[in-house]
Amino acid sequence: MAGLEESDPEPMVPEADPRGDPYLRTRFAVPARPETFLRRERLVRHLDQALRTPLTMVNGAAGAGKTLLLADWAADRETPLAWFTTDAADQGPGMFWAYLLEALRTVGVTLPPGGGSPADASQVPRTLLARLAAELSTRDRPVTLVLDEYDRVSDPEIAEQLEFVLHHAGPGLRLILVTRTEPLLPLHRYRAAGDLTEIRGAELAFTPEEAAALLALHGLRLPVSAARALVERTRGWAAGLRLCALAAQESPDPERYLKEFEADRSTVADFLLAEVLKRQSPEIQDLLLRVSVLERFCPELANALTGRCDAGPLLAGLHRDNAFVEHLGHDRYRLHPLFGEILRAHLRVREPGLEPELHRRAARWLRRSGSLTETLGHGAAAGDWEFTAGALIDDLAIGRLFTGLLADDLTELFSRMAPEARGPATDLVRAARDLSRCDLEHGLAHLHRAEQGLARERRANDPPDSAAAELSCALLEALAARLTGAVGRAEEAAEAAGRLRERVPAQLLDEHPEITALLLAHLGSARLWAGRFEEARAALTEVADCAGGASTALLREDALGRLALIDYLGGWPGRAERKARAALTETERFGLPQPSGSGIGRLVLAAVAVDRNELRKARALLDTAGASYPAMRDPVLEAGRALATARLHLARGDTRAALEAARPAVVADADSPWAQGQAALVAAAGHLAAGRPETAAELLEGMPDEQVGCAVGAAKARLAAGRPEAAVDLLDRISPDARSGPALTVRATLVRAQAADETGDAAAARRFVAQALHEARRDLLRRPFLEAGPWIRPLLGAAPLRALAEGWLTPGATPPEDRPPPVVEELSGRERDVLLRLAQPMSTEEIAADLYVSVNTVKTHLKSAYRKLSVNRRNDAVRRARELGLI
Repeated sequence: MAGLEESDPEPMVPEADPRGDPYLRTRFAVPARPETFLRRERLVRHLDQALRTPLTMVNGAAGAGKTLLLADWAADRETPLAWFTTDAADQGPGMFWAYLLEALRTVGVTLPPGGGSPADASQVPRTLLARLAAELSTRDRPVTLVLDEYDRVSDPEIAEQLEFVLHHAGPGLRLILVTRTEPLLPLHRYRAAGDLTEIRGAELAFTPEEAAALLALHGLRLPVSAARALVERTRGWAAGLRLCALAAQESPDPERYLKEFEADRSTVADFLLAEVLKRQSPEIQDLLLRVSVLERFCPELANALTGRCDAGPLLAGLHRDNAFVEHLGHDRYRLHPLFGEILRAHLRVREPGLEPELHRRAARWLRRSGSLTETLGHGAAAGDWEFTAGALIDDLAIGRLFTGLLADDLTELFSRMAPEARGPATDLVRAARDLSRCDLEHGLAHLHRAEQGLARERRANDPPDSAAAELSCALLEALAARLTGAVGRAEEAAEAAGRLRERVPAQLLDEHPEITALLLAHLGSARLWAGRFEEARAALTEVADCAGGASTALLREDALGRLALIDYLGGWPGRAERKARAALTETERFGLPQPSGSGIGRLVLAAVAVDRNELRKARALLDTAGASYPAMRDPVLEAGRALATARLHLARGDTRAALEAARPAVVADADSPWAQGQAALVAAAGHLAAGRPETAAELLEGMPDEQVGCAVGAAKARLAAGRPEAAVDLLDRISPDARSGPALTVRATLVRAQAADETGDAAAARRFVAQALHEARRDLLRRPFLEAGPWIRPLLGAAPLRALAEGWLTPGATPPEDRPPPVVEELSGRERDVLLRLAQPMSTEEIAADLYVSVNTVKTHLKSAYRKLSVNRRNDAVRRARELGLI
């Protein structure tokens, strides 16, 4: 505390204030610190600058910890420090200066001879202020004066007098104002001159580490993660943290209490209602209660809720006064989270039934201003589902239910839609919801009801423009066609959508690129199921190349995966792998949940891994491809999953499991030629394993001519039946226009090699095997050689073929089953950053702080890294990353 100065005896001074009342000595006392007070060194160090600048301002909301911070800092001061707690009851400058002079005297500060004290409570002689400033300016050691609760001083004359004394006192006075509001002083001049030290609300807020330390002083040993959640909810507000800590002490589960406490039923509510709300005028109280239903707001929206026109200056004043109204910039505001919770509860008590009406007003105002996401939130909160669904449909935003960052939020929002809500828009939303879950029966029923409602509206007089709703119908028709593999229906829906696009404002189409991408994705997938590969490739390539950022990332991922499947079916594993890997990174860079999309890219990578005999990797990829987005679980996906799974079982010698996997429960309006062909290949493998090559050949020869893989399989079956000439004849009949890739040509070449070997043409056999090795080497196609049979081993073991097989096909180069699973996908740069910090070791919260991201973002990166490394725990992830040289 401040020391006393030695001085000559002062002249007689009055023992009473100008009104004749004795001075209240408590107003000169430095407040005591509670036992649970936490010293925060960062703030103490900042306050030390107060000794170097004439003016210091500690400005924060009620309960921000301003006074206790100054009291703690003052305890260690060696220079004279006077404390004066102001009071709104003081009437006039005379009372203020009488108390201020007495505060200086209480710490032994010598005042000017004849200075005395103001005799009139309403005024102070100018000469007294001048003598005080002159006396202070001559001091060898400056005096520090703390004016606590300075926001109670509202007289501009006092502010002008205080600034006069501060200016003329020079280095003899260090003034510290503790205030909730901006003082009436020329702060801009002090800032410009570097003569002002400021500590404001953001700096006063507790950090998670400080909050954890404060809770510990209350006997609550909680992890920083729990403290962080509390800090997020309280914004680090000191009084809120202390009151929560005191209440949590009484709870049997303190950590759970701090996570879930009801703000409106706590001492926090009592504090905020008394210290903040009830200090405001009735008009401002009404404003605060009404805007409490808003997450963020501008003055115009606040006016719409209050019916007033003066919200702008009122909100600006509340922000300046630290009344728990935060300014977000660009004339946007929000309430402190706890304050908002408490106000909403108070609103329900004070104005029962008003809250839904406020949400309804907000929704309509936001609809006019073009803010769809907030419009939907408030429309749902009002229970006005016809308006809410109508806003979604009229904005052409129905595609957001299927793709983009808000898909899950919108799905959850409309899951609360009341069953009695009726109309084309609500039926369309219900249809989209059900079709996104692959519930065709209910989805189509709602879709047909919506189409009938729109038809009735068109027949009515002056029907509204329903182009957006009709285009939404076409989109859902295309989705239904995709889910049922009905390519004709998909083509009709796409044609209808093309006509409707001309009636929809171009601006809406530009704002919602996901609509066009979804239509093309549904059309391309239906064509793919029908085996119309080139037409499917054209539509899916448009999707893969489309813009739209996060809103179309899911669709680009799926389209790339399906393009990879087309390449794989054509026998091009290298191309398929590149597209599939590109698919896997498409959603990660936008922060979408992983794994996302249909997972078809992983299925293709699994099939490629089987062709390379990397069976552990294939199993890991199949496992991660299981959690696909429901709306993309169409026949193509299920057939692709069956193909990859059956191939893996065949590679492991489990023919029975392969046959079961090749018969998925695919519900489609028409059969897919390639899916039938792949199932036939698996069935033929079963017949060959059972010694029935003729049956296998007949099964495969019944497939269409364009099924090159089936023709090669049939030739192999003829060869197994002892008919090499028939096998070669089947291969010769394959059309040269098939443009098959190496996965097919290598197998065909090996059939020719075996036929030559069996007919005694050793030179031709070696030539064909050499050709197959050259073709297979680039894509590491090992399975065709492993499946060829014992006849090929002597050839591979002899020069010069041994040299062609060395390093990639020989037994030592084939990945053994007991080797740790390889990395399924490359780690992103951010995932490596997280793993590096995980190895130090650092907690999730520490990693988030170090990388300046949220804890949830770190968890997302960790989950993705675990999947790629095929591990489930932190230590295993670090070990695997080190084994692979990734960190």
